[in-house]
Amino acid sequence: MGYPTDLTNEQWEIIEPFFIGENRGKHLEKHSKRKHVNAVFYLNKTGCQWRLLPNDFPPWVTVWSFYRRAVRSGSWEKMMDSLVKKSRVASGRTPTPSYSLIDSKSVKTTSASEERGIDGGKKS
Repeated sequence: MGYPTDLTNEQWEIIEPFFIGENRGKHLEKHSKRKHVNAVFYLNKTGCQWRLLPNDFPPWVTVWSFYRRAVRSGSWEKMMDSLVKKSRVASGRTPTPSYSLIDSKSVKTTSASEERGIDGGKKS
């Protein structure tokens, strides 16, 4: 049974190299890395709790452990950076942004809320 968040073959081919060697344990891999990544994408999209991961995926603790190792090793961030660059190039932009913007109104109102209270200074 597939989920809308599951990777296509083409998508998996793009990110698979980032997870080569990610399994550092001495045991044989029972579930594919693709299933683990699909599970993480499902969790991210649905907002479901780790322990409520559907039974179609590997056990939640296995997925959590895979994700934790990928984050600690930097594989997850490298994959995401690569996908951002590909997406930017595909939309006709440079691979990395040349500048960023911060909404000055949001920055200014953050400190003002402490003085006025949580209701934004409205009269009670």
